Amino acid sequence: MITSKLPNIGTTIFTRMSQLANEVGALNLSQGFPDFDGPQALLDAVARHVHSGHNQYAPMTGLPALREQVALKIAACYGRSVSADSEITITPGATQAIFCAIQTLIRAGDEVIVFDPSYDSYEPSVDLAGGRCVHVPLSQPDFAIDWQRLADAITPRTRLIILNSPHNPSGALLTRRDLDQLAELIRARDIYLISDEVYEHLVFDGAKHDSVLAHEELYQRAFVVSSFGKSYHVTGWKTGYVVAPPALSTELRKVHQYVSFCGVTPLQWGLADFMAANPQHVSELPAFYQAKRDLFCDRLEQSKFRFTRAAGTFFQLADYSAIRDDLDDVAMAEWLTREHGVAVIPISVFYQEPLKNLRLVRFCFAKREETLIQAAEKLCRI
Repeated sequence: MITSKLPNIGTTIFTRMSQLANEVGALNLSQGFPDFDGPQALLDAVARHVHSGHNQYAPMTGLPALREQVALKIAACYGRSVSADSEITITPGATQAIFCAIQTLIRAGDEVIVFDPSYDSYEPSVDLAGGRCVHVPLSQPDFAIDWQRLADAITPRTRLIILNSPHNPSGALLTRRDLDQLAELIRARDIYLISDEVYEHLVFDGAKHDSVLAHEELYQRAFVVSSFGKSYHVTGWKTGYVVAPPALSTELRKVHQYVSFCGVTPLQWGLADFMAANPQHVSELPAFYQAKRDLFCDRLEQSKFRFTRAAGTFFQLADYSAIRDDLDDVAMAEWLTREHGVAVIPISVFYQEPLKNLRLVRFCFAKREETLIQAAEKLCRI
């Protein structure tokens, strides 16, 4: 019998809830993907490159044209000039980028601080590298960093802190003040950062995304990860990128080249063409997704769910305790899916030790208007 390297890992909750939604014919507001397609001009660009023969290996670091477009976007959004050649690496998805960054940094016995609730890929990647995750719960109800708990969690073995803003699942945002506090806390320590910023362009109500890319001190010790899939409504393309200072990028690329070597070539060509022709796309995303959030939340106001509108991402948390306080969130997610035709994600799965009496579920509002209206109608009838 093989001895599992991940003995506590099963099928992810995202896969399980999507499968259940398909089985019972429920509206799928669980897994984080749009039920609409990416921009037609982007799809046409990829098709054009497929048919023009751009179907062989891309350069290991990514197509130069796409890396150049990422560099231009970073300069426009965050005021940082980065080298397309030495600081940007295109990867087959943000999850793979995070995996490679963790493998680059972590050795046996190293500790990695993650903030709960945290995305489920972080800990398995740390485990496979021989490290150990130290879980620091975010404060309630605002999902902010508890700075004293973070300071207490740092030890001489701490090698890495993983940030996620805008935050999945809560939608909370880190501020410039947060980044300054973090810089002060780790300034004299040999601690690196992974900043998971895949929802960087999904921020609402006039807020701005405070990226590690815009923080000179923190960037020097950071891998900043983002996703074309999230920004261009094409999650199935699994294409992302990492931005890091040259020395860190050099080491990351040593790992990346033996995990996948390169990303999918025609997708990179298509993205480069679309970004060059439509640089305004990312600046239009906040209004696009805020309209979906508000459409869903306006209708959900008539339900028994209680919520504060998400500040970012395309996820909305809601407290269901006024409906079925007798059910934990996993049971509630299954009950909503089977009995009321709306699939959701329970929040406890994002915790090492779920908070007692946690009664929150996560809805994905990256859906067509008719999907959101129909889902809200079902939820309001409960």
